[in-house]
Amino acid sequence: MSEASKSRRSFTDHALVQLTLMRMREFIREPEALFWSMIFPLALAAGLGIAFRNRPPEVLKIAAVTPRLAEALRQEKLLDVMQLPPQLAEQFVRTGKVALAAEPAADGSPNGSIVYRYDDTNPEGRQAKMLADQAIQRASGRQDPVTGSDQIMREPGSRYIDFLIPGLIGMGIMGNSMWGPGFAIVDARRKKLLKRIVATPMPKHYYLLSFLLWRMILLPVDVGVPLVFGAWVFGVPLRGSLMTLAGVSLLATLAFTAGGVLLASRVRTIEAGSGLMNLTMVPMWILSGVFFSSQRFPDLVQPVIKALPLTAAIDALRANMLQGAGLAQMAPQAGVLGVWLVVCFGLALRLFRWR
Repeated sequence: MSEASKSRRSFTDHALVQLTLMRMREFIREPEALFWSMIFPLALAAGLGIAFRNRPPEVLKIAAVTPRLAEALRQEKLLDVMQLPPQLAEQFVRTGKVALAAEPAADGSPNGSIVYRYDDTNPEGRQAKMLADQAIQRASGRQDPVTGSDQIMREPGSRYIDFLIPGLIGMGIMGNSMWGPGFAIVDARRKKLLKRIVATPMPKHYYLLSFLLWRMILLPVDVGVPLVFGAWVFGVPLRGSLMTLAGVSLLATLAFTAGGVLLASRVRTIEAGSGLMNLTMVPMWILSGVFFSSQRFPDLVQPVIKALPLTAAIDALRANMLQGAGLAQMAPQAGVLGVWLVVCFGLALRLFRWR
């Protein structure tokens, strides 16, 4: 046997390579894994992209109790005005059939004041009140001291779908990277397969590193499929470097995989593992800005949110895809992910038990 053949055989026989190949076989033999890693993210992106697509301003339904009020309010194109008796108009506001009801003041004020009935906690009610008041003031002869004009800008990068796709990519990386290793380790421990592995001369870190290597191999699927889908179907821009995007995605994958390995390091049942995974991931789904900006939360908790690995991953992905940011601009996010990777994998090595 030649030296080259011996070298190739010794490489393929290496414990780390065989463990990684085992991860691959487990994945291919589980159709559920293929669905959750490839099809589900696309279905979610398509559904949310269609539901929150850019649309013209919505016409709001309101009620007026007198013909004169109705005529004045119909001058506003964004209002759909119906004339109703006072009691019925109030009932329509209470039941949500109209956003606002307008009627003359009951005290018969000589200045012709108007009463607006609406729910101030409802955004449509506030919008309807503003539009209705503007229409009434214009009908009464108000002149705007400064003339304004609109310049409409609808470009890729400012739409909700552009905001959403990087969030879904980050969520997919986290979910696949944590659930895959975590479930595999707990399942192997539950079936007592780890007791057999511990009898071999294979070191612990090889076993744990195989999960990181396998997630690295799957990275093009986790990131590439939703990225290509978003660009092809919705025209989501990619203004940054692909190499930079790949580097950030790789670091996020390693960090989340290390977190999954850590959570499963001593868990013995699927139920306990599932609970720990959900306890870890669900708060990040809410706080880290997957579906809406994390800036909506109070300033007091912003430092905590910024320290979460999913926040760092999504912020870096959005900066690269939508703003064309390079590695220098994403250094804080890369630092957060690096810290999570080192800490989680170090603790996993220390806490992991075969039994």
